[in-house]
Amino acid sequence: MEGTSVFDDIRDQCRWVAEQSRHVHIIVEHIPVTITPLLAESPVIPALDTNSHFVGETEDTIGFFMTLAAVNFGSGYFPHLHKRSGMSGYYTIATALTERFASNGPFTAQQLAGISASDCAALFQQDTQNAAMAELMDRFATSWNDLGEDLVSRFNGSFTRCIEAADHQASHLVSLLSEQPLFRDVSLYHGAEVPFYKRSQLLASDLSLALREHGLGQFDDLDELTIFADNLVPHVLRVEGILEYTPKLIADIEAERLIPEGSDEEIEIRACSVHAVELIIEAAANAGYRWTARDVDQMLWHQGQNPRYKAQSKRHRTRTVFY
Repeated sequence: MEGTSVFDDIRDQCRWVAEQSRHVHIIVEHIPVTITPLLAESPVIPALDTNSHFVGETEDTIGFFMTLAAVNFGSGYFPHLHKRSGMSGYYTIATALTERFASNGPFTAQQLAGISASDCAALFQQDTQNAAMAELMDRFATSWNDLGEDLVSRFNGSFTRCIEAADHQASHLVSLLSEQPLFRDVSLYHGAEVPFYKRSQLLASDLSLALREHGLGQFDDLDELTIFADNLVPHVLRVEGILEYTPKLIADIEAERLIPEGSDEEIEIRACSVHAVELIIEAAANAGYRWTARDVDQMLWHQGQNPRYKAQSKRHRTRTVFY
């Protein structure tokens, strides 16, 4: 349809999945109960943790966040990841990369194109005798190889030129990065494509924060982003009673059995989360509050850091390159 964006496509397809989902259901009547206390609070202002994220000159900052975005996945592997003391899997990876940029400077596109799984294991201090870590480091290397080769072939090896080509549109950045297989976050559900594009959407959001929404950090369509569909926001929504899983799916998750990538269950968890947040935004609007999906993602992500969410139940694990 003329005039629709990639974000419209995500919302439309996720709504379609939610309407016929068999393993995950949205409990609409629980939405007001969940958002009522949030309405009384000041919204969480997106912020950047500069201890775990490198910020320097514009070109180097862009290089860092694009390099990080390319390996910002692995939650299904994180139970096997050697984590830094007190850090989650994500912050373990982000901090190691920040230290590398601070001590040795940015990776060039050419370096990324030639990096190996053993290089990744050394950088992130992971033991590849562990089969799960060997697989994750190999996928990290593949993603960095793809990024480096794409930058060399289309953007003269420049991270900045890639962001310039997006022309201040997050939707364009998503489209540009989708040429790389590991950024093409699209699932096939009952014969139809369902896009999510979690990592490339998050990259636009992170760049806007790191560059203070100026210059190449200005994206004019940030308010159109969907949530960054992963395995934490669905978990919070489930604990809050907005998402309801079938007993079999709950049993698999609680037993820490992997939910296969591309399975109906995995797609339904992500899609129902996206659509549930759209319903939350609609409910907030009816109460006189203008929230974006990015706002709600921040709220739910910060809620998910509360120990009670870990103590109450487990989140789903899927070994995928998309989250």
